[in-house]
Amino acid sequence: MAHTIVHFEIPGDDVPRLQEFYRGLFGWQIAPAGMPGVDYWLITTVGEGEQGVNGGMMVRQQPGQPITIYISVESVNESSARAAALGGTILHPPAPIPGVGHFAFIQDPQGNVFGLFQDDPQAQ
Repeated sequence: MAHTIVHFEIPGDDVPRLQEFYRGLFGWQIAPAGMPGVDYWLITTVGEGEQGVNGGMMVRQQPGQPITIYISVESVNESSARAAALGGTILHPPAPIPGVGHFAFIQDPQGNVFGLFQDDPQAQ
């Protein structure tokens, strides 16, 4: 499996204004994700069959929250443990995204934060 960037998230304090900015700048399509109880929008950056990475947008959860990238892994549990053994810090332990997969947030030894993502449509 290639460990590539598979998703990104852009947080914002004024999400409608942020959507307007990215639509105007790049022509991205941004639409509600339709996840019950979650204010989250899906960003489409590429057309059908084109190469690229799509993402999401949400209300900022904490001051200074940066854009987050997610890297695909075979197992979020194993990769989280390996990251910790290599000097990283698990900021958010592995957790499911129902019907989508599993994720975790890791901080590398230099303070950079990224997400791990494991595709699993059976996730509960």
